[in-house]
Amino acid sequence: MSAATVTAAPAPGRADGRIGLRAHLRHTSALVRRNVLWIRQDPESMFDVVLMPIVFTLLFVFVFGGAIAGKGNQDAYVNYVVPGLMAMMGMNLAMGVGTGFNQDFQTGVMDRFRSLPIARSSVLIAKIVVEIGRMLVASAILLAVGFMLGMSVSNVPGLFAAIGIAMVFGSSIMWIFLTLGVVMKNAQAIQGMGFLVLMPLQFGSSIFAPPDSMPGWLQAFTDYNPLSTLADAARNLMNGGPVAHEVTITLLWAVAITVVMAPIAIHKFRTKA
Repeated sequence: MSAATVTAAPAPGRADGRIGLRAHLRHTSALVRRNVLWIRQDPESMFDVVLMPIVFTLLFVFVFGGAIAGKGNQDAYVNYVVPGLMAMMGMNLAMGVGTGFNQDFQTGVMDRFRSLPIARSSVLIAKIVVEIGRMLVASAILLAVGFMLGMSVSNVPGLFAAIGIAMVFGSSIMWIFLTLGVVMKNAQAIQGMGFLVLMPLQFGSSIFAPPDSMPGWLQAFTDYNPLSTLADAARNLMNGGPVAHEVTITLLWAVAITVVMAPIAIHKFRTKA
């Protein structure tokens, strides 16, 4: 009498150990819903999205606007700084993704997710999808404040294109901070590392002031800073000007960062002890 061989059935959504596209999308949508429900239960987590664009716009327009654009010319500075702040907010909110991801590890939430028969990448993609939604809210508030302070837009389709390119670049930066969220021990370390990197990138760019007023060595850094190309692309899209070079360079940066960092983030998430 021969012994019967029992083969375990594959988990739902799996085929030979792999998860299909439909199952992957289903897992991602379920995790997006979970993250949105968490925000509804903890509305204080939206304070940075609501307050950051208001505080930054008022601060830079009324503190630096007169010095950079000339006294009484704050209106002109609003048109300059608001597109730059779109780039800055994307970086700052991306850092929050890393700290939140790390805290989920500390509380054991991620251990639970990794024990489920779901695509590991869906956990990270869901985080990015929700954060893009938060960035859209922040951008809407930023633009509303800008319009109240006298900002003008001559190209409405260009305005939406500027928002879109800021979302694309911001989502690529999130992969960096998701990686940091996995490999670093605590949220404070991520914040320290984030500020150490973000501050030179933000202030050594064309976000707040034209680079031609900077010393030569700093202008060289600014020319290669992706935040400068993003800010310049957003300005030209919204109010006219050459956009092909700036948009192309910004998108190339976004693609390069995503191609390099997304596999690393997913691998680190899968193999974290």
